[in-house]
Amino acid sequence: MKIHFSASSHEEATLRLDALTRLYGQADVETADYIVPLGGDGHMLHVLHDTMDYGLPVFGMNCGRLGFLMNHYASAELPERLAAAESAPLHPLRMTAVGIDGVTSDALAINEVSLIRQTHNAAHIGITVDDKHQLEQLVCDGVLLATPAGSTAYNLSAHGPIIPLGAGLMALTPISPFRPRRWRGALLGEQSHVVLDILEPDFRPVSVSADSTEFRKVKSVSIKQASDITLNLLYDPGFSLTDRAISEQFLT
Repeated sequence: MKIHFSASSHEEATLRLDALTRLYGQADVETADYIVPLGGDGHMLHVLHDTMDYGLPVFGMNCGRLGFLMNHYASAELPERLAAAESAPLHPLRMTAVGIDGVTSDALAINEVSLIRQTHNAAHIGITVDDKHQLEQLVCDGVLLATPAGSTAYNLSAHGPIIPLGAGLMALTPISPFRPRRWRGALLGEQSHVVLDILEPDFRPVSVSADSTEFRKVKSVSIKQASDITLNLLYDPGFSLTDRAISEQFLT
């Protein structure tokens, strides 16, 4: 079994990287059977983006704080854990943003695509889903579209719903909405095509982020699930993303 380890810059992660590579060696990512990130959710997302083209299963081990996307850390019996792990397939979001200068930019998001106002002026955003205008004008600090994996991250902080993996849904969640006051977001089918149009983009500039990739002063953002890309996350039995998403809903 060939394992490629990747550690975040935190001291604990680098120390564990040394210990694990002494035990199991360090395979090049080009020849590896598995990728094992060591760190927190931020490092996990970084590794998933960087190694997406290899199509390898990824088994993260937590060396950070929350580590919602990670398994618990243990150096013993890692090959056995990898062999027994359950797969959690995940499709990222494909975002296309058009700037006020007409430049088009593309990016993938594993957690969420989020739009945020750049100045003191509230953002005014029109929302279209599957070619149907659903909101002519959302007055807000921003809005985000989250995958099930990202539903417990920024989406949850913005009071969006938690979505178990495999539910076939995405969460469209406003950030500090002012008008319409009673709109708190929507659950959309995973095949939905969402277009977010920024109204008065020069006077009310908005930036968009696909995970950590940001583009500023955009006038339109188109988002669809990248069904042609499948990320294979691995989890210890009974410790899957779906199990944790369900448990998270009962926390007080």
